[in-house]
Amino acid sequence: MKSPKRQTVGVISDTHGLLRPEVLKVFKGVSLILHAGDIGDPEVLERLRVLAPVVAVRGNNDRDAWSKRIPEIQTVHAGNAAICMIHDVKELKDTAALQKFQAVVSGHSHKPRIEKREGVLFLNPGSAGPRRFKLPISVARMTIQGAAVHAEIIELNTA
Repeated sequence: MKSPKRQTVGVISDTHGLLRPEVLKVFKGVSLILHAGDIGDPEVLERLRVLAPVVAVRGNNDRDAWSKRIPEIQTVHAGNAAICMIHDVKELKDTAALQKFQAVVSGHSHKPRIEKREGVLFLNPGSAGPRRFKLPISVARMTIQGAAVHAEIIELNTA
């Protein structure tokens, strides 16, 4: 039996209008990019689309007219995995419904985090935009093979 194809997905959030050149290097070769909100400028999405298809959700700071056509929550299928995307994970009302997902991708807190809860991978890539407090500048890469999802946080060297 043939093993399912492996897919690499770039995950980014909280760019707030700033797309750092380091992101483009880290995401080189990904087959899909997920942006978990607070995009800040539609040009960020356009520049990411040069690398791979982009799926985005709207963040609490995405208030301009261009952002109204971006959903607040979205389901993405990659490989055999279903991924729930939302900017602020605290806005998820029906947590029991999350069992149909292999992963939940969010942003908002600017704090990178990978956590497994009841078999579901929760991923916050942190913020790739302007530095906030002493939090790292980071993105994430997810590897999906079949329905198995693994993630790693990548801190960007922005010195």
